[in-house]
Amino acid sequence: MRLTVYLAGQIHSPWRKEFKQLAEQRKLPVDFVGPMDNHERSDDIGEEILGPQPNAILKDEAASQINNLRTRVLMNKADVVVAVFGEKYKQWNTAMDAGIAIALNKPLILVRAKELHHALKEIANHAQVVVETPEQAIEALAYIFAAE
Repeated sequence: MRLTVYLAGQIHSPWRKEFKQLAEQRKLPVDFVGPMDNHERSDDIGEEILGPQPNAILKDEAASQINNLRTRVLMNKADVVVAVFGEKYKQWNTAMDAGIAIALNKPLILVRAKELHHALKEIANHAQVVVETPEQAIEALAYIFAAE
């Protein structure tokens, strides 16, 4: 059995690469999908597909529509969603992705520091598992495959 795991969360840090390396070290039979992690391409995709937009707001709207399409399609195909909340950047995209996972009834592993407990209590209440580190999230995924 293989699982498809959607990696939701900030695109400003290398956490996805590190998470994938942890899964590879554990030899977990998982495939990863997620948002476009090339930030520049993500911001420009609306104009890449639809052509130049008349202002920055419409440029953002066009990119948002296409990025939302990607998120919805890939998350629908996912077996599990891992949403990582960091401290450094605003986490609106992570919160939105976690909300989509909840709405789609996808199993959700929420990764957040203890200090973010209050801010994320509603999302945590809907997650199947809440952990503090990516390593703990990998252990939760590994348990799915445990024979004993």
